[in-house]
Amino acid sequence: MTYYIATSLDGSFEATIARVEAALKEEGFGVLTRIDVRETMKAKLDRDFRPYVILGACNPTLAYEALQLEDKVGTMLPCNVVVQQASEGKIEVAAVDPVASMQAIDNPQLKEAAKAVREKLSRVIASL
Repeated sequence: MTYYIATSLDGSFEATIARVEAALKEEGFGVLTRIDVRETMKAKLDRDFRPYVILGACNPTLAYEALQLEDKVGTMLPCNVVVQQASEGKIEVAAVDPVASMQAIDNPQLKEAAKAVREKLSRVIASL
């Protein structure tokens, strides 16, 4: 089982991030965090890195339900979505597969909840 859902797109990096954020919003997700890996690598290591942003996406209703089922599941939240420059004009977008990440937790109800999140994230990726 793969641990992510991904697609490749043509276009600009910043425009793709805007598209991803809009698609996430359509599925009830908000972006809680935005980590600019390129900027961090430059600031902390003085190393150049390709454009690479991690968006920490959260659907509050589904997160609340998951936290009711398993109080430590917050260690696996939010759902990360990566937007990275794959090549000139080609952007890759990848989202965590929550079903794969929840395999470590022995809670059948949580696994069912993860399927609902995967369906939403799959629709986000497909809509791009």
